[in-house]
Amino acid sequence: MENVKNILVALDLSSIDNHLIEYSSYLAEKLEVDNVYFVHNIKKYEISELFEEELNQVNLDQLIGDELNEKIENRFKANANWEVLISEDSNTESLIDYIVNKYQIQLTLVGNKNAKEGTGVVTAKLLRLLKCSILSIPKTARLSLNNIWVGTDFSGHSRKSFQFVEQLRSKLDLTVNAVHVYQVPIQFSPYVPKADAMVKIEKHLQQKSTKYFSKFVISKPENTELIYAKDKSISEKFLVEIEKKQPDLVVLSDKGGNNISSLLIGSLTEELFDESLTAPLLIVK
Repeated sequence: MENVKNILVALDLSSIDNHLIEYSSYLAEKLEVDNVYFVHNIKKYEISELFEEELNQVNLDQLIGDELNEKIENRFKANANWEVLISEDSNTESLIDYIVNKYQIQLTLVGNKNAKEGTGVVTAKLLRLLKCSILSIPKTARLSLNNIWVGTDFSGHSRKSFQFVEQLRSKLDLTVNAVHVYQVPIQFSPYVPKADAMVKIEKHLQQKSTKYFSKFVISKPENTELIYAKDKSISEKFLVEIEKKQPDLVVLSDKGGNNISSLLIGSLTEELFDESLTAPLLIVK
């Protein structure tokens, strides 16, 4: 997997911007990044009719650019080149996609806001559109990468997540936890007692886990957790565990493969991406 050398940070002039800048500085230093591009899209069409006269008398691009430059100078401490890119585009997702391709971005940072603060630029469309990995960061995210969770369904797709984490291993002292949340397939429940099904599924997953990490992963995770979802969906149980154990980073691949636990990382990814998480969520493309 290609090393992260160019990062895009999507800013929207909201309160989360300061934390995104500080987090990008932390990442840029730890990953030894070359370039960081801070992007803001001015949606003039949303305000131009109401304030057309006032806007004609000011250079909005320059004012916003000056404000962002000042914020970044005060908060970005990493030894990496950085640049502010201001644009006026009717579609923020398409703009970000264009910049990702033009500047060969490997990782895009976006803010994860709660419902009261709005959705920011984190949308399912952006998740599907971008060819690079995406890191969604809540305001509460710690500047730490000591405890990393990697969600896996033991498929070839989730191997990408472990390859990405391998980059972090070479630069950071961290603990990697492989997490697999499973259910008892509903089609078996009328015919096989749940207790018997649980024993067989757990044995199967343990065997699959051992084979997977010995064959597909360079460095085995320090811990592997097989978590039974019980009466919850996979995404609901994942959220509960994140809230309870507070990892520094959760990593998922953008796609998954079918297995006995019916966990599709792809669908789980979209469901979690729509949630207000307490931990940063990295989607590896």
